[in-house]
Amino acid sequence: MTTQAGPSRDILRFTTHRHLRQRLLLSILSGKSIRVDGIRSDDVHVGLRDYEINLLRLAEKVTNGSTIEISVTGTSFLFHPGLLPGGNYTHTCHIGRSIGYYLELLIPLAPFCKKTFEINLYGVTGEEGRDMSVDMIRTVTLPHLHLFGVTDGLELQIKKRGSAPLGGGQVIFKCPVVRTLKTIQFLEKGKIRKIRGVAYSTRVSPQFANRMVESARSILNRYIPDIYLITDVYKGDDSGKSPGYGLTLLSQSTTSSLHSSETLSVPNQTQTPEDIALKAARLLLEEISTGGCVDSKHQWLIALLMALGKEDVSKVRMGKLTAHSVQFFRDMMLFFGTKYKLVENSQTGEVDVSCIGIGYSNVNKSMA
Repeated sequence: MTTQAGPSRDILRFTTHRHLRQRLLLSILSGKSIRVDGIRSDDVHVGLRDYEINLLRLAEKVTNGSTIEISVTGTSFLFHPGLLPGGNYTHTCHIGRSIGYYLELLIPLAPFCKKTFEINLYGVTGEEGRDMSVDMIRTVTLPHLHLFGVTDGLELQIKKRGSAPLGGGQVIFKCPVVRTLKTIQFLEKGKIRKIRGVAYSTRVSPQFANRMVESARSILNRYIPDIYLITDVYKGDDSGKSPGYGLTLLSQSTTSSLHSSETLSVPNQTQTPEDIALKAARLLLEEISTGGCVDSKHQWLIALLMALGKEDVSKVRMGKLTAHSVQFFRDMMLFFGTKYKLVENSQTGEVDVSCIGIGYSNVNKSMA
């Protein structure tokens, strides 16, 4: 299904550093080369940041035959994508962004490798406000892949935690390969039946995790009895290089729709564990209130996997679409020619998103 881009006319051109990851991802999946110009050309510090160059190097590492040409000033680059061989990798992520930033590129690519994909990533395991933590990816992102038939052998192991700013964490991501993805019909959000969560702490008192659990329960117990929040306290070498703590929450409905939230401590800011927990609990309730069968942070991922599915109609009910999702729909049109049909419910604000799959087949998959 994937074809290498030919002459220069096949190069898709973009400006600014925004949406860099998704365009890199779509370039590799579609086989189309991209050129990005005007990267922070008006900033005091122009060009690509160190963590973005690190991401480009990671894309180069996990593909076979990719080439990257970065301008002297770093304000533009040209990327020609290669194939996905799979296998085992090790990568040290830049501490300017958390490991979740890098995993968001790898997770949609991994099922389309030739061989089972496995990677050791080192860096910051969670950072407030920018990227998903490894806890959210493990408990929310990966179950979304189950909907499309990516199941056996899919896992994320947290070996060491590493809070911002210095990191020191380690995770192992493993993913099986598939020939094709399933089409899905997911329109019933159901009723919330349980809430789960992970409270973690590194290089602070173990009591911080317990205090977060108690505070979160003080709000969530009003709504549902089935609440199970675990504490995950790391000590010694496994606790990374910086003190930190955080809480990741997720709700699951009777139809297995997932909604999530998380709040993490910010370096050099005074925040009590109670503040962290109360904010996370309120964000979860807010996320649930937006409706839909899919978490707002994963709208783009579901939309991508729907489009890559068999040549049949997939339909999913989502909450209010995020600006990131809308831009992703536009980029899917550019790379794959995919059009999404959006039907909004004027009363709830929910949106029924449907598209016809392009029948993307894993040409890399080994037949052995």
